[in-house]
Amino acid sequence: MSERVPATQAAPAASARVQRRRRGLLRTYLTPKQAIPRSARLVLGIGSFVVIITLWSVGSVLINNPLFLPSIPRVGTAWIDMWQHQHFLDDVAWSTFRIVAGFLIAAAMAVPLGLLMGSFEVVRSFFQPPINAIRYMPASAFIVLLIVLLGLGEEEKLTLIWIGVFFQLVLMVMDIAHRVPDEMLNVAYTLGASRWKVFYKVFLPATFPEVVDALRITIGWAWTYLIVAELLGAERGIGTFIIISERFLRMDRIIAAIITIGILGLITDTIFGLIHRWAFPYVEKVHA
Repeated sequence: MSERVPATQAAPAASARVQRRRRGLLRTYLTPKQAIPRSARLVLGIGSFVVIITLWSVGSVLINNPLFLPSIPRVGTAWIDMWQHQHFLDDVAWSTFRIVAGFLIAAAMAVPLGLLMGSFEVVRSFFQPPINAIRYMPASAFIVLLIVLLGLGEEEKLTLIWIGVFFQLVLMVMDIAHRVPDEMLNVAYTLGASRWKVFYKVFLPATFPEVVDALRITIGWAWTYLIVAELLGAERGIGTFIIISERFLRMDRIIAAIITIGILGLITDTIFGLIHRWAFPYVEKVHA
């Protein structure tokens, strides 16, 4: 017969097991680069929004002035009302067009140049110094120059977004290309592959997953330049909507428009994440 453990001994044993379990969870969650369960990521993600909403609610009650911090219901009502008007739908369409067009132009130029800079020392030595210098210049500083050169049309807005994306993206792609292991290329050469085959059969496929990640990051930067691009001379756009709302002290509409930009940015980020998982399923990477 098995011996029964007295209750006075079972309780400390159970407590010790709970403490060991807690220490194990802490080690899992606080170990650098250690993966955590999907359920934990979901709870933490929802929890961050709960904290933001709670702080917003408490702040709006304490301030008690909708001109400074309108309540969540007030902003929600304004957001729903905005989407029921064709004018705001046109604003969203124009802003999305400017972001997508400016980003695609920048990507079409930055990705090939970045790959060449990362592959050939002669190309990198020629282009890197001026690009390094220009990327530290704020895009907003070019507004006056762009207006003088290009006027107040779409060219000025697209160029400003291009400036905000191109110089950062080209260096990111260059670094990705430069980090392709030499051993991988040498194996292909040893097997008799020509330079051209090594480039497009080995080198390019090795860079594409991280290039898509770089595009995903930089399109987020493009959205941050939207308001600056639409600050002057735009008749349509979310930035124009925010400026008009500011004149009438409609803080609820301003916050609702900012939230709209965040949602649109999240949509583009999700699209790139889906593209990455579809095109490169072999890459083990967690996409937020």
